[in-house]
Amino acid sequence: MAKRKTYHVTKTDDGWQGKIENGKRASVKGKTKEEVVKKTIEVAKKQGNSSVKIHKRDGKIQEERTYPKGTDPFPPKG
Repeated sequence: MAKRKTYHVTKTDDGWQGKIENGKRASVKGKTKEEVVKKTIEVAKKQGNSSVKIHKRDGKIQEERTYPKGTDPFPPKG
C-alpha cells in the first residue's frame, strides 16, 4: 500500500492554512477554519490515500479524517 499523504489545517497570523506534512507552502489558505477545512479535504480526496489533521487554535489536534474512509487504520468498533 502506498504511503498515506497527511495534510494539516492550522491557524496562521492572518487566517488558516491547509498544508501537506513537511511542505514548504500551503496548499490552501483562507480567513475561516471552515472554508480551509473544506478545501483541504477536497485536495486530500483527489490524492487518494490521505488524511487531514484538523488543529485547534492552540495547535493541538482536534480531529483526523481519513480518505477514502475504508483505508482508516483504526476504524471504530460497532
